[in-house]
Amino acid sequence: MNKNLGQNWILLRGLARESAHWGAFVPLLQSTFPNAQITLLDLPGTGCFHRETSPSTIKAITDEVRHHALDKSCIQQPATILALSLGAMVAWEWMRSYPEDICGATLMNTSFADLSPFYQRLRWQSYGKFIALAMTRDLHNRESKILQLTSNRRNRDVQIIQAWEQIQNERPISLKNSFRQIVAAANYRPGDIKPKQPVLLLNGLGDRLVAPACSEAIQQKWSLELHRRIGSGHDLTLDDGAWVAIQLKDWVGSKTTINGKNG
Repeated sequence: MNKNLGQNWILLRGLARESAHWGAFVPLLQSTFPNAQITLLDLPGTGCFHRETSPSTIKAITDEVRHHALDKSCIQQPATILALSLGAMVAWEWMRSYPEDICGATLMNTSFADLSPFYQRLRWQSYGKFIALAMTRDLHNRESKILQLTSNRRNRDVQIIQAWEQIQNERPISLKNSFRQIVAAANYRPGDIKPKQPVLLLNGLGDRLVAPACSEAIQQKWSLELHRRIGSGHDLTLDDGAWVAIQLKDWVGSKTTINGKNG
């Protein structure tokens, strides 16, 4: 499978976010892998599916996302998934349930319920902020608070908040779907089966939403490769997109080289 790694990317976002939130990282990824196909898939209840009801389990979300991937013909050759947070749980479930679809995955700032306690998966320091922003109706105020919680870089706040407001105006995610996604994430327990595909974990050590210990627990459970970035927040590609691109290029290069030496 390694020979296909990095040739066909599928990108999955996290809780209450959609594919447009990848922003400037998509052209950066394309320039890093100029010959690759890149497909952005929205989770049910977000983006182009914002009028639909999100399932409340990761397995059901995964099945819907895979259905959309089949509709877009983007898994005709095995895909490499890049996924953040909730999206990374979907990626893990996809690798386990439909291993022929996926040749590898990079998972950023994620967590599993059977490996980490709830107060690390949604850090207790953020509870009040999280509840407040979920109930905030003023879009500018809400998106500003989300940015402050998920990103540690303040140099582009005005532009990013403006872009995120526009996304929410055009394709608003409902409070109902946000909470259904929270339920799905909170209860996801993948068990003891390790995916056969290569997995890279990326972690922002400045993540104020999900404790970095959650990525470390996944790494220790299955002896996976984990790269950490000091100072970066939960939205790792927003805070340090160039660093993420370098990690992906090096990871793909190492795996395809190993595959080539093994014949």
